Amino acid sequence: MQHILGDDWIIESAGGSTGEAYYAQSKHKRLFLKRNSSPFLAVLSAQGIVPKLVWTKRMENGDVITAQEWLDGNELNPEVLQHPKVAELLGRIHHSAELLDMLTRIGKKPLQPAALVKDLRRDYQTLANEKLSLLVIERALEYMETHLHIVEGIKPVVCHCDLNHNNWMITDRGELYLIDWDNAEIADPAIDLSLLFKRYIPREDWDKWLAFYGEVNDEELTVRMYWYMFYELLTSLNHIQTVTEQTEKLEELQEILNQAMKKRDIAK
Repeated sequence: MQHILGDDWIIESAGGSTGEAYYAQSKHKRLFLKRNSSPFLAVLSAQGIVPKLVWTKRMENGDVITAQEWLDGNELNPEVLQHPKVAELLGRIHHSAELLDMLTRIGKKPLQPAALVKDLRRDYQTLANEKLSLLVIERALEYMETHLHIVEGIKPVVCHCDLNHNNWMITDRGELYLIDWDNAEIADPAIDLSLLFKRYIPREDWDKWLAFYGEVNDEELTVRMYWYMFYELLTSLNHIQTVTEQTEKLEELQEILNQAMKKRDIAK
């Protein structure tokens, strides 16, 4: 990395799970560098969703290095995700034909709900063999299977799929960005909305938040969001290492199941 920029640059690891991101600084400029970013980054930059892409260089070994503006700012506090600017940016992302076209051209295929729930059923057999608390898992899977017809046939969009508050960045100039697109998928937008609503948006604020996003909350959308809440929780159970974490996830699953069932009863 040093030989690309020259000896007058100081390069430091930016951390992260991949170890492929770096901060670079000289007397006159600061950059955020990443190795083997997706070509998707160029479209995200052009639409102002991530900090500006400055240059891209291909190494002799085939690696591609991208350089973006290094901006002063902070990740969003969890409560700030309720702000209309967050809803408006996510709505712009989900409605972008250019983002969808680029992600399709680099080989992404839309997630298929039937395949997702089938895979969960298969994983559920492993969980059953481990004698976990299975009633809540079975009821969540039944909900997903019963409502599969509602989540199928939804027009897919580009989804970030990792909308934790630390992936939202607000600069000192008040610019909002959504970073770290390594997990992006083409899917039902409810997959993003479900994560935001489960973790950050109070139930009484869903309608107001969705209005800024550009959507009206109805029974079908609510079902889709609960469907993907179950998907995320059931998937995460396979990666939990401790009994304490398992218990917490199962309790969260039960709580959301209660909410989904209560909503269904009210609608009848």
